[in-house]
Amino acid sequence: MTGRETSTDRILDDTMANPSPAKSLGDPGITPLSPTHIQQNDSDQVSTGSSFVVVVAIDFGTTSSGYAYAFTKEPECIHTMRRWEGGDPGVSNQKTPTTILLTPDRKFHSFGYAARDFYHDLDPSESKQWLYLEKFKMKLHTTANLSIDTDLQAANGKRVKALDIFAYALAFFKEQALKELSDQTGGEFDNNDVRWVITVPAIWKMPAKQFMREAAYKSGLVSRDNPEQLIIALEPEAASIYCRKLRLHQMVDLTQSTQNGLSPTENVGSGMTQAKEHVRRNRQSRTFLVENVVGELWSELEEGDRYVVVDCGGGTVDLTVHQIRLPEGHLKELYKASGAVCSLPLSCSATVLTVPSAPSGGPYGSLGIDYEFEKLLCKIFGQDFIDQFKVKRPAAWVDLMIAFESRKRAAAPDRTNPLNINLPFSFIDYYKKFRGHSVEHALRKSNVDFVKWSSQGMLRMSPDAMNSLFKPTIDHIIQHLNELFDKPEVSQIKFLFLVGGFAESPLLQQAVQNMLQGRSRIIIPHDVGLTILKGAVLFGLDPSIIKVRRSPLTYGVGVLNRFVEGKHPPAKLLVKDGTRWCTDVFDTFIAADQSVALGELVKRSYTPAKPAQQVIVIHVYCSEKEAVSFISEPSVKKCGTLRLDVSGTESAAPRREIQTLMQFGDTEIRAMAVDVSTGRTVKASIDFLSH
Repeated sequence: MTGRETSTDRILDDTMANPSPAKSLGDPGITPLSPTHIQQNDSDQVSTGSSFVVVVAIDFGTTSSGYAYAFTKEPECIHTMRRWEGGDPGVSNQKTPTTILLTPDRKFHSFGYAARDFYHDLDPSESKQWLYLEKFKMKLHTTANLSIDTDLQAANGKRVKALDIFAYALAFFKEQALKELSDQTGGEFDNNDVRWVITVPAIWKMPAKQFMREAAYKSGLVSRDNPEQLIIALEPEAASIYCRKLRLHQMVDLTQSTQNGLSPTENVGSGMTQAKEHVRRNRQSRTFLVENVVGELWSELEEGDRYVVVDCGGGTVDLTVHQIRLPEGHLKELYKASGAVCSLPLSCSATVLTVPSAPSGGPYGSLGIDYEFEKLLCKIFGQDFIDQFKVKRPAAWVDLMIAFESRKRAAAPDRTNPLNINLPFSFIDYYKKFRGHSVEHALRKSNVDFVKWSSQGMLRMSPDAMNSLFKPTIDHIIQHLNELFDKPEVSQIKFLFLVGGFAESPLLQQAVQNMLQGRSRIIIPHDVGLTILKGAVLFGLDPSIIKVRRSPLTYGVGVLNRFVEGKHPPAKLLVKDGTRWCTDVFDTFIAADQSVALGELVKRSYTPAKPAQQVIVIHVYCSEKEAVSFISEPSVKKCGTLRLDVSGTESAAPRREIQTLMQFGDTEIRAMAVDVSTGRTVKASIDFLSH
């Protein structure tokens, strides 16, 4: 007998009258079985989705969102969503802004361009009553204690439950996609025939992933009775899956052009000009053909070759290293996903490789440029005015940021002519009322030489001024890449795939080129903003394509072990019925940075403390440290609850054994359980949102 017990707050509860330590200490007990890892056969792994008629992927982005789909009988044809109504001059609208509008009585009104345009047209006095939210996705990552009750702040300052907002958004995409599928097939399309895929950043922790799943349940996208209908996809993994299908005419190879005699600046410009022309020619077609072969680029990769996917989005920059496994070309995550995150308006934090969530004060995704622009406005017009303007004229603030968005996309290393940014009339008017003098006067007095006032009512920024807004964000990304490439286990990277909306920036492309100095080939897919979306569809068609992942955290439970003199600290000694136990021992399920194969299971057995017990509740702990001894260590925190519903499985056996299998190799942690004596399935769930 190994003598292991789950540690709980009620470890000496008087109601536990059974004298056996294996049953009496704490609510549940871990029976004397050795910790086991089980490697499943390929046939036992995740369903490939063949039971579904279509796979629909939703890319729920920080700044923009969209969906794409493929019928399982035509997996080589990926269809992107219908062209969105609305849009901005000079900005591609292959996706729609992640903006949502609620009526004054908090009912869903519209999403995307429709929400933004309607809000823009409201009378200022009326707009204060409506709830307009944008760029709200990162709240799921930046909230320390994310729960079902976490709220968001709308533009008018009112607060609304985050779960409602995410559920409204997913319900909108469900309605749009099913309507399009019904039009395609000529009849009402059944939601049960759809496998849904939702993309999330790789650096998101389990509570944020579970939150998205809860929002999907609330929206009616899928039901709790059929959780397999929804797959959570990691954004850089989705990009990686699509990149393996790339043909030479579907991408820009920045490095090859440089080797052909073009300077990095010329190369960036010419390469992306070709790509944009390709996109323009193909804009009318919403169907992308993905051939059932690996692309020419992929055929250059050999067993063990490594590549990096740098997913540059609005709020996050995710870095993931994959390794090729032949003969099938399956993917193995070589280094656990690292990344950085931006939280607006004026507070940012980052997780740098294996450094635990250390705030570093800088933005990382493309929202960081918006943050720098806001700081510049504060410097010119005053923080007090900008704060007041955002509250009093929220729709006009949205207009100003839209105007800036289209101009920031024109920033380039070789640009020589200034960029003009329209100031809304209400900005000019409200500033005069607020300060008593004009916007032009504020610019003259601000000592900001590189921003001038244009007589046409515009801010006139020099190219250097615009480029300086990019610098903090790009510097952090390059620092992040340098730290990654300095890791010995991440040496000899063959390709670097630059994906995500921010990857279109020539300034970022040039910075990555300068940093790598030819060490790796830099590949940018055409339609780079849709790379994740198309890859997510392919992932939904075959979720087993990623064979090995790295665990981001160490997970385990608290148990009792036999006390060993000299090994265990005296403070942990507990004597019960003459037996000496060591309390608070961390029983590791999976260690941080450990490779976990898809389908790999961790097995534990538990026994109810009382014969009539209906539910076993076990606290799950996690740590960013790889080696953990006790649940009381500073790095360890309670992060979840494993709940086993053993009602209805009662038996005459003197001791009931509930065998629990936990799966860590997927994008979500799953639990299954069975009553050993009766063979009946036990309802098992892991909750990460209550902690």
